[in-house]
Amino acid sequence: METYSFLRTLADSWVLLALTVIFVGVILFVFRPGARRVQRDAAESIFRNETRPAEDKTKEDR
Repeated sequence: METYSFLRTLADSWVLLALTVIFVGVILFVFRPGARRVQRDAAESIFRNETRPAEDKTKEDR
C-alpha cells in the first residue's frame, strides 16, 4: 500500500503541475510572435493551386 500512496501523491501534485506547465507552454508556442505567417501558410495551402494544377517537377523535365 505504500507504493500506491506514493504514486497517488506524486500524480496529485507533481504530474498535475507538469501537465499544467506543458499546457501553458503549448499555448505560448501557438501564440508566439512570428507564428501568424506560418499558420496562415498552412491554412491556405489547400487553395494554392486552385486555378490550375501544380507543375510536375520531375527529374526528366530538368
